[in-house]
Amino acid sequence: MHIRPVRASVLVMLASLAPACDDAATSPNSHEDTPPSVQLRSAALPGIGQEVAVPVHLADGEEHDISLEQLLEHGKGLFTAVWTIQEGGGRPLTTGTGKPLADPGSPLVFPRNFNRVSAPDANSCAGCHNAPFGQAGGGGDIVANVFVLGQRFDFATFDGSDLLPLRGAVDELGNPVRLQTIANERNTLGMFGSGYIEMLARQMTADLQAIRDDMAPGDSSVLVSKGVTFGTLSRAMDGSWDVSAVEGLRPAALATTGPADPPSLVIAPFHQAGAVVSLREFTNNAFNHHHGMQATERFGVGTDPDGDGFTDELTVADITAASVFQATLPVPGRVIPDDPAIEEAIVDGEQLFDAIGCGDCHVPALPLDADGWEYVEPNPFNPAGNLQPGDADPYLVDLNDKDLPRPRLEEKDGVVWVPAFTDLKLHDITAGAGDPNREPLNMQHPGGSPEFVAGNAHFLTRKLWGTANEPPYYHHGKYTTLRQAVVAHDGESLGSRLDYEALTSHEQDCVIEFLKSLQVLPPGTKWLEVDEHGHKKSKNWRKPYLD
Repeated sequence: MHIRPVRASVLVMLASLAPACDDAATSPNSHEDTPPSVQLRSAALPGIGQEVAVPVHLADGEEHDISLEQLLEHGKGLFTAVWTIQEGGGRPLTTGTGKPLADPGSPLVFPRNFNRVSAPDANSCAGCHNAPFGQAGGGGDIVANVFVLGQRFDFATFDGSDLLPLRGAVDELGNPVRLQTIANERNTLGMFGSGYIEMLARQMTADLQAIRDDMAPGDSSVLVSKGVTFGTLSRAMDGSWDVSAVEGLRPAALATTGPADPPSLVIAPFHQAGAVVSLREFTNNAFNHHHGMQATERFGVGTDPDGDGFTDELTVADITAASVFQATLPVPGRVIPDDPAIEEAIVDGEQLFDAIGCGDCHVPALPLDADGWEYVEPNPFNPAGNLQPGDADPYLVDLNDKDLPRPRLEEKDGVVWVPAFTDLKLHDITAGAGDPNREPLNMQHPGGSPEFVAGNAHFLTRKLWGTANEPPYYHHGKYTTLRQAVVAHDGESLGSRLDYEALTSHEQDCVIEFLKSLQVLPPGTKWLEVDEHGHKKSKNWRKPYLD
């Protein structure tokens, strides 16, 4: 069994750059004026003949001993790493869920080491998360779609003669699967601005829990946070909890076994179906699912559950670095061309967007208060298998720090408004059975359960910031235009869609033009609103077009 080919810490590698004598300070190879991020990279060179993407990993606790710049460089390195079998890439004996294979006698080694449906399915996080501008952490083309829940299979084959559940062709109930039913095909989303999103969800969860904790037997309370209503929670006289009128939360957040076990009401702001609580949970899931890289905080120290000969493939500090890298990605903004006709269309389109009710769910902006822009690892609501408060010293970063990749949001009067166009709620936006926008499986329920195989119609309100230049659209990524996505809305959003269709052709075009302005901005952009050339937009550009 191997540990990791190179186990030296980053600090040790940085220390090795110090000059051994006075003459070294003036040598051609001196690092005296080299930025720390470059030093970190140059220090982490693979050994001769060694083929690894990340030769040096952070030792636990070391995240507090290096600069934020160095931590982000390391996190980006993990996100862009093209993992190899010399450092733990691959998972011969476990599925993408972390469970043992259904058939351990057929390990996932060449030629079964990659599978587009059941995974491992990617060499690198950035292999899918790279749009626009090739930026690590972005969205993905439809070629980068992920088959969510396909990873519960060993190796998808669709072989009609294979009758072993979850080996490759039949599901938990022994029913044969097809490409259309084995998984939920999802488009890859960008992570821009995700630190603010996680902090919104944390504050909103805390608000809902405070309302819950103030309830006595016999009470009913409206669950509301930041102007978003999540229905009504009630208690019977015996203290038991009634969640039947709660809305917009996943089943796990509503689970209760009795008076002493209240529903958690935890908001999960990530995944198209709102199934992931934190960037950290997302990161731990993805490293194992897509690459076979297993984190110690989930799989244990000194263990090798995937049977690839490597233990401790990713440290707690590594996962912190990767999570903070994503949390500090720049926020999306708006591109407003310097063309009066387009400017007017965008202003009119935004007003129409609100008038027809789109903004009821795609709430234009939500407020972070009480220093909520100070992102802290770990998330206090992390589920088991992810770092918990008290397991390590907390790591804090100010998301508004202008030294982070720009643009950033700004605090004003104690509030940071996050213009993500979401309410962080789940909504049924389908027309019911037979709607092709429904998913065949429901990831919110145990595999094989009636609810699981009944399919899914509830999706997290899409964050519209940055959506225009991160096509394709909708949860499945099968729409190539924003207009297709708009007219696909049904179910809870049917009224708004009908109101959109009742607009004049020009008015509909204005709504689309407004949506087209919501973009991820080119790397290095300092401002939240720019013209088509990347120049700062005047603060008063809307004024001539407002009533």
